[in-house]
Amino acid sequence: QVQLVESGGGLVQAGGSLRLSCAASGRTFSRYAMGWFRQAPGKEREFVAAISWSGSTNYVDSVKGRFTISRDNAGNTVYLQMNLLKPEDTAVYYCKARNVYTNIEYWGQGTQVTVSS
Repeated sequence: QVQLVESGGGLVQAGGSLRLSCAASGRTFSRYAMGWFRQAPGKEREFVAAISWSGSTNYVDSVKGRFTISRDNAGNTVYLQMNLLKPEDTAVYYCKARNVYTNIEYWGQGTQVTVSS
């Protein structure tokens, strides 16, 4: 069982930056592929970024060059550095963990990011 707690959301002006954190419980964090997703009002949840246990990353095209996902396996934390934020980045951001051996997934409760124009 893994519990995920996101933090770092808030209100920021367009062009600003935020760093989201996702702290995971448990002693086997390195077994999990981690990802960030977001859901804007009235829209489906969408993939934003992911990082493998070894550090390989991938991003949705709309955030490439602006967002960076990273992980600290010793600290059981994954981060999402968001720069050059746009109003269309406004959403609730969720952290997801997927066990690479069982494919069982866990989700955090989400953190609100609001970008004003």
